[in-house]
This record gives sequence, structure tokens and C-alpha cells, in this order.
Amino acid sequence: MNNKLEESKKEYMNISIPDELEFVVKRSIKEGRKNNMKKDNKYRILKTTAASVAAAALLITAGVNTSPALAENLSEIPIFGGIVKVLTFREYKIDKDKFDANIKVPKIEGLESDELQNSLNEKYIKENKELYEAFISEMEELQSKNSGNISISTDYDVKTDNDNILSIGRYIVSTAGSSDQKIKYDTIDKKNQILITLPSLFKNESYTEAISENIKEQMRAQMKADENKVYWIDDFAMDSESEFKDISKEQSFYIDHEGKLIISFDKYEIAPGYMGTQEFTIPTEVIKDILVSNEYIK
Repeated sequence: MNNKLEESKKEYMNISIPDELEFVVKRSIKEGRKNNMKKDNKYRILKTTAASVAAAALLITAGVNTSPALAENLSEIPIFGGIVKVLTFREYKIDKDKFDANIKVPKIEGLESDELQNSLNEKYIKENKELYEAFISEMEELQSKNSGNISISTDYDVKTDNDNILSIGRYIVSTAGSSDQKIKYDTIDKKNQILITLPSLFKNESYTEAISENIKEQMRAQMKADENKVYWIDDFAMDSESEFKDISKEQSFYIDHEGKLIISFDKYEIAPGYMGTQEFTIPTEVIKDILVSNEYIK
């Protein structure tokens, strides 16, 4: 354990600081020195300590983003609470002829509820492990036939992180002849330490119709403004089965930093493949009367 900790510490100490970060740190130190000359000694000590904590936190964050090994051993290195919210816990990588995999497993830290945090992290580990195992199985089958090529990559992005909301997006891009792209979101109420679901935001199930009708209006407006945009509605639908009618009760969504509800769709779900994944911002006035409260949606 000690050797492992020493190796992690050495890796942490050898992290290269991006030019932008180095500039910000140096400028902060320079400005801090000017300000400190005007303050008493006690305030200067507190200011310097705070700056040191912030700089160390930035260095740790940089290390997490550049080193999976450091991320896996991060629990053994002192962390300043609440700074690191989401990090790469593990990566599965394969780089062979015709076969490529880069699967990143996110990990949440800093939630007050261990139960919620553990359940989310376990879900992330499970779903990415299943993706990796499925990739290995398909790769071995194709290798035995000496044919085909496949790839898969996953990543994550913190869409919103404020006093109330943490929204995390997880992306899956796979290729097997044609490419596919899927997005999943988790939105967390940081104050009450609960996972927010789409149905939990509304008084009743009428939200599916209200949101769907607004999305159709946005689709029609976009197609009218840009002939290159096509959505599967009205006469543009290939058939009745592919036509977009309603969102599902558990449609993928997140809440952005302005408190707006964003509804998202996977590639091919509502449009041709070249359109990629799609997002629609739902005007709050469209749904305000059926919201349970205005705690999340503004």
C-alpha cells in the first residue's frame, strides 16, 4: 500500500501544468502579493493558505484528467472536500487492427448521501463493464472469422454543476458498419440528495403531450429555416412506426445551468443519422402549470 501511495504521489508531483493554468496561478500569486502588503499578517496567512488549497485542488483535477492511474488511486491521496465532483475511475482500452475500444468509467465524489453516490457509481461500473465484455465477445467472434471491424468509445460530461443541481451526461459512440450514438443523463438534487426523474418534475402524465407538441413546433420551425434539417414528423416520416409522436415517460433529459429543461434524443431516434443526437430546450411557460414546483425548472 505504501509503495502504491508513493508511486501515486510521484505521478501527482510530475503532472505538467497547462500554460493557461500556470498563467492563472502566477497572476493570482502576483495579485495576492500586492493585496497582502495592505493587509495585516493574520489576513495574509489566511489568504496564502486559501490560495495554496485552490492551487493544489487545480493540480489534482489536472492529474485526474490526464492520468487514469492517478484517478484510481486518488482515494489514497488527501483531497480537499467538494472540489473534485466527477472523475475517471477506470478506463478500458483496446487498440488493434480493425478493433478499437476506449471506455471511460466515471465516478462521483462529494455527495453527502453515500447510498445515492454508491448506487450511481455501481451503475456506471456495471454498464461500462457490460459494454466492454460485449465488445470483447464480438471482437473475438469477428477475429475467428477474419472479418469485420468494430469500435466503441464512451465519455462523460458535467452539463450542470451549481448549488442545486448536478447533471452528468454519458455518451456512447459505437461503429459496426454504421455508427450509432446514445446519450444518458443523471440529474441530482444536491440539497436533498436525490436523483431527479422526469416524471418527478410534474403533477401528472400530461407532461408528455405538452413537451411533445412543443418539440414538434420546434422541429417544423427548424426545417422551415434550414432545408438541410429533417425530422421524422408529418410527411417527412418514413412510415407510421418511425414518425415522432410523443416522448417517452422516461425520456432522456437534463436541467441546464439556467434552470431550463433540456430533452435529448439518440442518433436515429427522431431524425436521419446525419443529424446526429438532438436536444430541445423546452420553454418554461409551456410546462409551468403542470410542474410540481419551480424548485428546479425556472
